[in-house]
Amino acid sequence: MSAPTTTAEHPWPVRTVAQKIAGWVARLGEVWVEGQIAQLTIRPGTPTVYLTLRDPAAAVSLSVTCPRAVYADVVPPLAEGARIVVRARVEFYAARGSLSLRAAEIRPVGVGELLARLERLKGVLTAEGLFADERKRPVPFLPRCVGLVTGRASAAERDVLENARGRWPGVRFRVVNVAVQGPGAAGEVIAAVRALDNEPSVDVIVIARGGGSVEDLLPFSDEALCRAVAACRTPLVSAIGHETDAPLLDFVADLRASTPTDAGKRVVPDIAAEQRDLGIAVGRLRRVIGGRVDREQHRIDGLRTRPVLARPLGLVETRTTEMTALRERMRRCLGGRLDHATADLEHTLARVTALSPAATLRRGYAVVQRADGQVVRRPADVAEGDTLRVRVSGGDIAVRVTELASQ
Repeated sequence: MSAPTTTAEHPWPVRTVAQKIAGWVARLGEVWVEGQIAQLTIRPGTPTVYLTLRDPAAAVSLSVTCPRAVYADVVPPLAEGARIVVRARVEFYAARGSLSLRAAEIRPVGVGELLARLERLKGVLTAEGLFADERKRPVPFLPRCVGLVTGRASAAERDVLENARGRWPGVRFRVVNVAVQGPGAAGEVIAAVRALDNEPSVDVIVIARGGGSVEDLLPFSDEALCRAVAACRTPLVSAIGHETDAPLLDFVADLRASTPTDAGKRVVPDIAAEQRDLGIAVGRLRRVIGGRVDREQHRIDGLRTRPVLARPLGLVETRTTEMTALRERMRRCLGGRLDHATADLEHTLARVTALSPAATLRRGYAVVQRADGQVVRRPADVAEGDTLRVRVSGGDIAVRVTELASQ
């Protein structure tokens, strides 16, 4: 069968295409297929049981038919949401153009196998860093709105709402009810998380469910759900089952709450505790500020009792007195020195006066000088007829030498 064997002028009839598809499908033979039962239909009086087998990770489904005897041999009895492994032959019904599996054997996947597969998936997600603490975001202290993903009218919803509102009555919730068990639960939870993540008013998302068996909690270990939560921009809290339950959602969520009740307590603060802590903080602050004010008041009082502040002009007055005394002392010292200098000057003047030639002249002496100004000290210094100048106390006298008397 190949495309070149047909043309627009020579097409194949639908029956031919259907027959060729059936032939190629028949060549596949028997295969083992694993999946989750999304739908189980048992019609009374018919020998055939109809199932819809779903791949939770890819949201792909296939129709499965099996004889009632094959269905009846499965222990424990099959139910929707159970994981099974089917040995089946692929059949193509040309009349309807549909593909289905004809089961020859059905084996339920046991809890041990489920846990082993979850451990393998956990290892893969851990290696990819989805569980790393570095990528987890803190839950806001007081969110404007809390998005809650939970079952309709469930105990988990009631526990979260009542505990959160009991702690902070003004908290707002945006509740999205989804299936929390069964084959379609993971898809509904993913859609709800994405819708809440796109709402700007939602500051934190809580996924809550009560306890259950490992099979009941399988949707919260779904790989697609874990990846959707990891890609979520809004901080997310996981509150699945009891404290001992640990679905993979707990590891990828930003915060794990042990129970839905615990989630209600951890997404909002306790107003009573906050008021109590605030009162304690205010009292401590008042004591600290009061103590500091008292210490500063005592320090100011101590400063005010110091002389420099008690009598601000005292220092000035003291310095004024000192300056006055120094000025008087300076005046006395300077006056004494001036008086002493005056006396010395007078004594010196008296001595100078006494030793001056004018004083000698006043005592009757005279100074005889020749015409050239030379002082005559001996008679030999002059000759008869020389004109001399005689200086006396009252003035000068011009004389002529008429006679030299010998001594």
